[in-house]
Amino acid sequence: MTQRLDQLQAALQEVLGERIRDFKRERGEITITVAAADLTEVATTLRDHPKLKFEQLIDLCGVDMSTYKDQPWDGLRFCVVSHLLSVSLNWRVRLKVFAPNDDLPVVPAVTPIWNAANWFEREAFDFYGIIFEGHQDLRRILTDYGFIGHPMRKDFPVSGHVEMRYDAEQRRVVYQPVSIEPREITPRVIREDNYGGLH
Repeated sequence: MTQRLDQLQAALQEVLGERIRDFKRERGEITITVAAADLTEVATTLRDHPKLKFEQLIDLCGVDMSTYKDQPWDGLRFCVVSHLLSVSLNWRVRLKVFAPNDDLPVVPAVTPIWNAANWFEREAFDFYGIIFEGHQDLRRILTDYGFIGHPMRKDFPVSGHVEMRYDAEQRRVVYQPVSIEPREITPRVIREDNYGGLH
C-alpha cells in the first residue's frame, strides 16, 4: 500500500507540479487542492495523462467550511470535493477546489471532462448554491419547485423558512411560514444501577 501511494504521489507531483496548492497524505489517502482557475486543466490532465489515468469520477460534493470542526474558519468558505478512480492503474485521489468568492461561489464544471459529474454538480448547486460554470443544465435537483435558499449551508435555519401541509378544506397542498418555535432540546439520560451488567 505504501509503495503504491509513493508511486501516485511522485506521479502527481511530477505531472501537476506547481498547480498543486496543497498536498495531504493521511490515512492511506492522497488529497490535492488546486485553484479554481486551474481546475479544468488539472482535471483534464488527471484524466488523460498516461502516468495518472483517472478515467472515472466516483463522487463530487459541496462543502461549507464556515464552521469546520466547530471552530471559526479562516479561509474560503465553499469547497468542491471530487473523488477520482483510475481503473487501469488501480489508485484513487481526492481533488479539492475552493470557490474564490464566498458571496457568489463559482467553480468550473467538470461535467465536460467526466460526464458522471452532471447530477452531482446539480446537487451541490441545489444544496450549497455553488455555481458550476460551463454546466449545460444547472438547475435544482432535490428541493421543491420555488424553494428559496440552499439548505446545506451552515447559516440556513434547521427548520427552514416555509412549511407545507395538505389543507382538507382547500383540497390542495398549501405553503405557509414555519410555525415551529425554535428551542433547544437536551436529551434526558437515565442511568440505572448495574445497567447491562456494568458496575
